[in-house]
Amino acid sequence: MKIARIETVAVGAGWKNWLFVRVHTDEGLTGVGEGTLNGFVRTIEAAVHELEHLALGENPCRPTALAKRLLESVSNDGGHIHKHAVAAIETACWDILGKSAGMSIHELLGGRVRDSVAGYANGWYRAERTPESLAAAADVVVRLGFKALKLDPFGTAQGFLADEELALAVEIVGELRRRHPQLSILIDVHARFTEAEAIRAARAFERLGVFWWEEPTTREREEPTSAVARQTTLRVATGETFHHPGQFFTLARAGGVSVWQPEPMSLGGIGPALTVAHLAQTAGAWIAPHQSGGPIATAVCLQLAACTTNFLIQEHFDPFNEPWTANLVTWRPTIDAMNGHLSLPTAPGLGLDLVDEVAKEHPYEPDAYLNVFADGWERRLGRQEGAHVS
Repeated sequence: MKIARIETVAVGAGWKNWLFVRVHTDEGLTGVGEGTLNGFVRTIEAAVHELEHLALGENPCRPTALAKRLLESVSNDGGHIHKHAVAAIETACWDILGKSAGMSIHELLGGRVRDSVAGYANGWYRAERTPESLAAAADVVVRLGFKALKLDPFGTAQGFLADEELALAVEIVGELRRRHPQLSILIDVHARFTEAEAIRAARAFERLGVFWWEEPTTREREEPTSAVARQTTLRVATGETFHHPGQFFTLARAGGVSVWQPEPMSLGGIGPALTVAHLAQTAGAWIAPHQSGGPIATAVCLQLAACTTNFLIQEHFDPFNEPWTANLVTWRPTIDAMNGHLSLPTAPGLGLDLVDEVAKEHPYEPDAYLNVFADGWERRLGRQEGAHVS
């Protein structure tokens, strides 16, 4: 079996564009992958096609060898763009390998270690930044069956946070805690603060039993996050923007960060994400993969959840995306209202396929991306509206 061509499908999903890839073989078997990166979907689409000549004629059932070829043949590090393009192709090849063997990807990687995985809601707070509005939105999340949710309560803050803004953020989380005492509340800081400010803010939330404190400070280096972790009782999580597994080695060496958030698309696919999971295990850390893309990226993370022993919890946007996105793929995880767990895919390969008819109805939207430093970004309306919401 050989790769005959690679097809890209860009989909406008309201507040963000998604990029899907389908790898076609000379035997008619196809596989799907995803390479979504906020604000760069057309760029990654171009990168996929620029790499396509290196994949044509190659065996898709050797995804590790192919990924190595796609990474090394250009004799350069193309950063996140390069890794996302490779990840989309690599994942689609894993899908083909699984389909050709009649096995799920997690079965190929050693089999299940669990039958479901804890999930946390994100993208749910399309509301005004007030305690009342966000608490009402959280009520919906709980009714859906989630036992955990994540939010960024800091508005447009950068660098430092005024006392009144910190007080409002604490009030928002306090109201969530009051209404839902058993809910796990995760805070995403989006790398907003200086190291000292991240520590100051974290200490204000310690009494509220926050589950974790995510990306508290600069993305320039890994060490400051570990420094924050040593100065707060909150669990600290980071890693979604890393595009080399070796960056996680820096976390392991520095210590303090117990939750690693590999983004499979940023790292280059399933293989590198597994490398990070194994490194985390040796460092005594747990993984909770980042996932703010589309439903194919969700399936990738759930395949990893099925076969990775130190998998903590999975980010889940899908129920809060545009309603039509439920029909974009042939399988979606369900939520167990008893324990807040997500179901795992069982069909061969990734366990789902893209529905072309739905994708064609929702083409790429130039104005669809998220800017967390624009007023009203929490409503996730896209650039043209979200940048002007007060």
